[in-house]
Amino acid sequence: MLRDASVRVLAMCALGPPALHLRQPPGANFCSVPVNAAPAFLRFATHAERPLKGDVTQGMPRKRMGDALHWPADGGGCMRIATRPAKETVGRGAAAALALLLLCAGARAADFPVTKYGAVPDGKTVDTAAIQRAIDAAAKVGRGTVVFAPGIYLTGALFLKTGVNLDVGKGAILRGVQVLSAYPEMWTRVAGIEMTWPAALINVYRQSGVRIFGQGTIDGNGKIWWDKYWRMRRSYDKMGLRWAADYDCRRPRLIQIYKSSNVSLDGLRLERSGFWTVHICFSREVTVDGVTIRNNIGGRGPSTDGIDVDSSSHVLIEHADISDNDDAIVLKSGRDADGLRVDRPTEDVVVRDSVVRDAAAGFTIGSETSGGIRNVKVENITVLAAVPKGIYFKSAKTRGGSIRNIVIRGMRMEGVAVPIAVDLNWNQSYSYAHLPPGVKNAPRYWKVLAEPVPLEKGLPHFQDIRISDVTATGARRAFAVRAYPDDFLRNFRFAHIRIQAQTAGSIADGEDWTFVDTNIQAADGSHVALTDCRGIHGLVGK
Repeated sequence: MLRDASVRVLAMCALGPPALHLRQPPGANFCSVPVNAAPAFLRFATHAERPLKGDVTQGMPRKRMGDALHWPADGGGCMRIATRPAKETVGRGAAAALALLLLCAGARAADFPVTKYGAVPDGKTVDTAAIQRAIDAAAKVGRGTVVFAPGIYLTGALFLKTGVNLDVGKGAILRGVQVLSAYPEMWTRVAGIEMTWPAALINVYRQSGVRIFGQGTIDGNGKIWWDKYWRMRRSYDKMGLRWAADYDCRRPRLIQIYKSSNVSLDGLRLERSGFWTVHICFSREVTVDGVTIRNNIGGRGPSTDGIDVDSSSHVLIEHADISDNDDAIVLKSGRDADGLRVDRPTEDVVVRDSVVRDAAAGFTIGSETSGGIRNVKVENITVLAAVPKGIYFKSAKTRGGSIRNIVIRGMRMEGVAVPIAVDLNWNQSYSYAHLPPGVKNAPRYWKVLAEPVPLEKGLPHFQDIRISDVTATGARRAFAVRAYPDDFLRNFRFAHIRIQAQTAGSIADGEDWTFVDTNIQAADGSHVALTDCRGIHGLVGK
């Protein structure tokens, strides 16, 4: 029925007449449809040549930047449909069939104000139970909206349900309690390993059709967890247990999306996460749009990644504004033996139109690469001077995985020390776990981390990488690239690159690299140093 439309469709749209025409911009991964909007709006997910599933949740008219969803002032609009694979034009027959599906839209979802369920937004009362009651009540009607009025809501872990919307309105703050027991342990994946771990502050766990949105704030109140980690690190480092500290120091994430589908996170301010901020794990069809992340408040929290996409597919990240103390936007797929066992890739990801103000890197792949990462498009990202690396690929010789078909274009870097960095023997004291002699009753996950990985399975493979339209000023070193002599970085293509740096830097272990219209201006007059490379073409002064 929808053979022409796409392999997969995800839309936020308005009801309209059946005569619709789908239009897809060249190279885009979505179609846009002009619609004469009716009062009801809906969000749906479906699959080509299958009937529409009953996953319908409330969406509101709004504008987005660039080529995304837009509702004109007269009530008309544009229906955005994410597609895979992309096609230039979709036929009117498919559009009419799609419009027919829209007729199943229901009425506006009911509101469930948390104060009616006993929540007191005074910043002192613990509101966990009251908020969860509102969530459960909204779930019973199928697609209710949980609403927060202005005020500070002190809460532990909350668990959203299928069809529920969480509306954190302007002036509302959800603030995490600083008691670990408020975040019950549950089975999940943490830093590439499947294990039990405290729940996040906001959890979408094995659910579908969930929307988290608003102009309010979700505050992890995380400094207590940061201080706990640094105390543990000081003692663990002395014992040669640097690799274990991140797993032994249990810290709640801010938002966990786990084994879920058709989830959107829109517009919120996210701050002071105790650990990773947004963790999308084993999930599909997830959109993160317009979030502001501010984790460096009252300190610099360790491992406070911005957005982690972990063994997930069909993910769109756009219009993010990030300051944290680790990777800003990072793609992962499992660590070492455990990640190779799970063997689930991250794939079909789009990242665009975002700014990274402070972080360990602007856009990162790794270090957890065991399940593979593929079919990724990154465009129009600005990275500012507090960030030491712009594009960063990292892994280790026990990770394994195939990383391929990565397209990065339109990145702008201002004062970033190393615009392009690759390190496949990254952070050895963390990456390589070894049980100390004489250790008894080690935790199960210690043994999992220390499980040997044969070299033929452990070497990661990066290939078919396209990087273009990159400008960088004020850099220290243009390139810092290394892999392994027996594991080349293969088939990299650079085009329209402009980097001004103090020195040109180096590339090791590259094979079949092509540079087109690449200008590296090094203040010291140096050229990029090549070591153990072969088939490097177009790099001036190599």
